[in-house]
Amino acid sequence: MPLDPEARRIIDRTPAEDPNASGPLDVVAMREGFSQMWVMPDDLPEVGSVADTTIPGPAGELPVRVYTPKGPGPFPTFVWYHGGGWTIGGLDENEYSCRAVCAAADAIVLSVDYRLAPENPFPAAAEDAYAAVAWVAEHGREIGADQARIAVGGESAGGNLAAVAALKARDLGGPELALQVLVSPVLGHPDDGRPSYAEFAEGYFLSKSSMDWFFTTYPTGPGDLDDPYLLPLRSDNLKGLAPALVLEAECDVLRDEGEEYAARLKDAGVETELVRYDGIIHAFFGPLATELSAAKDAQAKAAAALRAAFGTEGDR
Repeated sequence: MPLDPEARRIIDRTPAEDPNASGPLDVVAMREGFSQMWVMPDDLPEVGSVADTTIPGPAGELPVRVYTPKGPGPFPTFVWYHGGGWTIGGLDENEYSCRAVCAAADAIVLSVDYRLAPENPFPAAAEDAYAAVAWVAEHGREIGADQARIAVGGESAGGNLAAVAALKARDLGGPELALQVLVSPVLGHPDDGRPSYAEFAEGYFLSKSSMDWFFTTYPTGPGDLDDPYLLPLRSDNLKGLAPALVLEAECDVLRDEGEEYAARLKDAGVETELVRYDGIIHAFFGPLATELSAAKDAQAKAAAALRAAFGTEGDR
């Protein structure tokens, strides 16, 4: 499929990446450049309330942003993890998508500002991801949540953390999750040889060189790459995981690993839906949500899947 015209406009205006980026100074520059790419739209979807707060985490207070729907609770909760290679990014570039899903799914969205590498390498982000889920199950009433109805989701590295949270929830005895929404998730390594890494290595918003760089900041060494809590495709057992909705962009280095994971989940008996958006690039769900028409369809699919998983599809 040809590149979507909206995606082409984004690529044409995006500065070329530095394939040689490395070291702490480049982390600062990458974070500053990334934060300057996003402009908060004026027409944000309406929700009942938005509040920044903290919850207890493995290393102290864990910042979160709580989006609450209009109307009376308690509400089911969708725990969301932003992207950025575990190294950059934050809550703001997902403001539109979190609000959109909150309103459409009639669910609380708990957006997690997990610890970033290289200051906090693996397993810090994975620990924070699971801690947020466990907190909702134990203390969700404090934010108006129905503690028995919890789902996880994320995009890119956030999709990785959502998959990891689902693995941990299974392995550590709970909580039981209703759904995992994995958007362009990082699940394997750039050098695993999947065709999408060769086909879209450069010039499609997220490059292989950027992914190579992220893998110098998050893992502490080669041994981490064998840990399924870093790379879920390394797991030899995907049975018993939460049902999954996997959303992939066609023109993305990460496409093949997400589709492979979806196939493995199905083979393991996990109810799984895979959707590919032809001609679309990485970061379409959250950071580029106001610029790509595919985002609205993806957000609607996520909200519908959440309603079905939470048993609220007939409430509207």
